[in-house]
Amino acid sequence: MSTLLLSLFEYKAWANHELFQALQALDPDSQHEQLHATLRILNHIYVVDRIFAAQLQGIPHDYSNTNTKATPTLAALYHDVQACDNWYLEYIAALNTEQLSEMLKFTFVDGDLGRMSREEILAHIITHGGYHRGAVGRIMAQISIAPPRDIYSRFLHFSEPKRRNRV
Repeated sequence: MSTLLLSLFEYKAWANHELFQALQALDPDSQHEQLHATLRILNHIYVVDRIFAAQLQGIPHDYSNTNTKATPTLAALYHDVQACDNWYLEYIAALNTEQLSEMLKFTFVDGDLGRMSREEILAHIITHGGYHRGAVGRIMAQISIAPPRDIYSRFLHFSEPKRRNRV
């Protein structure tokens, strides 16, 4: 198991929690467009996470696109994202070094063929989610709602307060 990958996925789950909590400040009536845009972005992250979870397991998935036609509610999506984050944490905890380097062949939803190691797929999940959470943060900032500070070093110091000591 990679302790760095596990830490990064713990950070991802923490960042998702922080973001979903902050999004509760959006008014569904007066900020409907912004809420809808954030839900579409977050749902895209979730769908891609699920697609790659299927690829990692070598099982088919039901997605034909990297988003769904219907937009879930904030509460429903948060529930699904938490379950997905937990799945990744359990999956990574059970991996060994040989499994991380194993190359997997798959087909993207657009029909293109792909080949990545498990470790590369997991790195993609981390970077992909961070990129899109940043876009959601930008939407929030544009409507004067402070986005969470989605920073790995902040997570490390939050989860391990002793890191603030100089000893």
